[in-house]
Amino acid sequence: MDLGLKGKVAFVAGASQGLGKAVAMELGREGARLAICALDDPELPRAVEEIKGQTGAEVIGIPADVSRPEEARDFVRKALEYYGTVDILVNNAGGPPSKQFLEIDDDLWEFGFRLNLLSTIVMTREVVPVMKEKRWGRIINMTSISVKQPIDGLILSNTIRMGVVGFAKSLSNELAPYNVTVNNVCPGYTLTDRVRNLAKVTAEKEGTTPEEVIKRWEAQIPMGRLGTPEEFAALVTFLASERAGYITGASIHIDGGYYKGVM
Repeated sequence: MDLGLKGKVAFVAGASQGLGKAVAMELGREGARLAICALDDPELPRAVEEIKGQTGAEVIGIPADVSRPEEARDFVRKALEYYGTVDILVNNAGGPPSKQFLEIDDDLWEFGFRLNLLSTIVMTREVVPVMKEKRWGRIINMTSISVKQPIDGLILSNTIRMGVVGFAKSLSNELAPYNVTVNNVCPGYTLTDRVRNLAKVTAEKEGTTPEEVIKRWEAQIPMGRLGTPEEFAALVTFLASERAGYITGASIHIDGGYYKGVM
């Protein structure tokens, strides 16, 4: 299937590792030109070279901490300056730490807001004028299955990510006349470094091992395993494509059946 992504320009935040990197890699394989951002550390240039080497795509890396609004904004502006346009924005910022409610002070609540909701708003605001003018665009927010079914121990993420869903649904209606789609992708337990760390934190609290925690999660998933970053990236790439032009305002879960609801 030709997804129509050859030559498209995609900005992918938080793409030096994990799900963001997998998404950038898959978009690169489909022929997209890429701008990725991540924290200013050795992982970013390594990711750029790895994506280039495996896909042959044009890739630039821009250091940015998207929990800082000015850096999130600058990522998009610098990428626009380099490419002159944008077709696809993938908003991704990882997740806030696992804490119980009374462990979270005002500063941490504010950090979670800046990391997952404000970063999405800021980066989206920078690309919308370009997409409206060219009457084509794809905005994809990477959220979590927690927006469908809250996860114990992740009250900060459960709360803040709900705001992303409301933002995306409202914006999708505004942008639909311009052929710009806005969707959320909601991964369940996927085998990334963040999930491994969550298993470690949970194990320490419960006095068990990370392996036992992961086995317990797998037992709750009808498919009996955690997802892979590549499976997640395939869904995001489809939503970014020409073929997904009639999907907007959706929150699509990819979780091996973990979510127990019907909608």
